[in-house]
Amino acid sequence: MDRLDKVISSQTEYSRGDVKKLLKLGVITVNGEVVNKPNIYVDVNNDIIYVDDMKIDYKKYVYLVLNKPKGYISATTDGNYPVVVELVPYEYQNRNIFPCGRLDKDTTGLMILSDDGDFSHNLLSPKKHVSKKYLVEVDKDLDNSMIDDFREGIKLKDFECKSSLLEIIDNRHCYVTLTEGKYHQIKRMFKSYGIEVINLKRISMGRLELPKDLEEGECRELTKKEYDSLFK
Repeated sequence: MDRLDKVISSQTEYSRGDVKKLLKLGVITVNGEVVNKPNIYVDVNNDIIYVDDMKIDYKKYVYLVLNKPKGYISATTDGNYPVVVELVPYEYQNRNIFPCGRLDKDTTGLMILSDDGDFSHNLLSPKKHVSKKYLVEVDKDLDNSMIDDFREGIKLKDFECKSSLLEIIDNRHCYVTLTEGKYHQIKRMFKSYGIEVINLKRISMGRLELPKDLEEGECRELTKKEYDSLFK
């Protein structure tokens, strides 16, 4: 059982203060009866709650997909730069949404955000081996010999990368698929060859591909099929 005002504010754009005002207006019903007290308790799985003509479909957690643009920090707050949670649709702003993992400020593409800590842990856990695929543009020509190097594991100064997949598209473009995500890892892998990464875009996680209809900066809920594809 949960307090009515808490339930409504967690599922809508209304603050708990807003809910109290709506209760006074008599526009909130529980199981067809008008209620006017915020501190009544409801069963989110069985009680039917309406605000005006809007039915509250309770969701314990939400799972969002974002097409991250450049310039945003993968965090909930930052003193200097905009953060990815600012791109979350307004109706989710009362939830404790956070990014599941990170992309660098100048990296674009697929990000998952949620308010489910266990889900985030599973998505990022090395034991789950959730692959992440990136489209990479570099400043110098690529060489086919790098394919075997990536497969064997690039040795950097402070750690050895796990085996990864390098697929060369043309001289300056390629795909890189990782099952780990160290800080600036892809940039550092290419830097070891004296190659600079110009553009980096994450295009898939697991079997979930960046939705083609999701413009940069747009964010929406994952479908069940998309959610399931993350762990396949």
